[in-house]
Amino acid sequence: MSVRVRLDRVDKTYTDRRTGERQQIFRDFSLTLAPDELVAVVGASGTGKTTLMHLVAGLERPDTGRIDTGDAPPRVGMVFQQPRLLDWAPVETNVRLAARAAGVDTAEVARILDAVGLTDYARSYPSVLSGGQRQRVAVARAFVVQPQLLLLDEPFSALDELTARRLRLLLQELWLRRPRTGLLVTHNALEAAFVADRVLVLGGRPARVVWEYRIDRPRPRTPEDPELFDIHRQIVAEIA
Repeated sequence: MSVRVRLDRVDKTYTDRRTGERQQIFRDFSLTLAPDELVAVVGASGTGKTTLMHLVAGLERPDTGRIDTGDAPPRVGMVFQQPRLLDWAPVETNVRLAARAAGVDTAEVARILDAVGLTDYARSYPSVLSGGQRQRVAVARAFVVQPQLLLLDEPFSALDELTARRLRLLLQELWLRRPRTGLLVTHNALEAAFVADRVLVLGGRPARVVWEYRIDRPRPRTPEDPELFDIHRQIVAEIA
């Protein structure tokens, strides 16, 4: 079951340890992620995208304001820019440990490895995998926990474009099998247009939503959809 995530009038400030200067990232910032909605956040570097991700994940706490995810903390699956795998453990063990930690039936491990095309690599160690295969393991690890909230922090930015395209299609396939609430942070405007239900552009300091676009294209989508390219151009124009 997915969750509704609501940020209500959040403030967040950091203090530079070297200079002592205070930098306010968010002031009176509000945002709602609806159940089963995938929201993409884009913007120039330093606009607060990663801070927003950390706040939603519970890795950071707001100075003031409230983040509401319901009566209990949701089960979170997260995919980072780097896979962050356990190099001493085979692929299957990396995914199985995540399932066990979440209290999920480990029978899901074989199914998710098949879904991401890694059944033949279940006993391989991460060190012998390609970058795209390693990121597939990271995706499998995030989905095997059956997350109520999926967080994607520039998950494909370190990959070549062809591999990233394949993984975006894989993400779409997994999402269609079992939708859930999600937040994607990305610098790639076309990726945002392809993956998301709604795209937000952050700007300013403190950060605010300077542009919002709801993408009504039905899924499954194709990366070559000309309407997605039109949306991509609008996003880039708003960032610029």
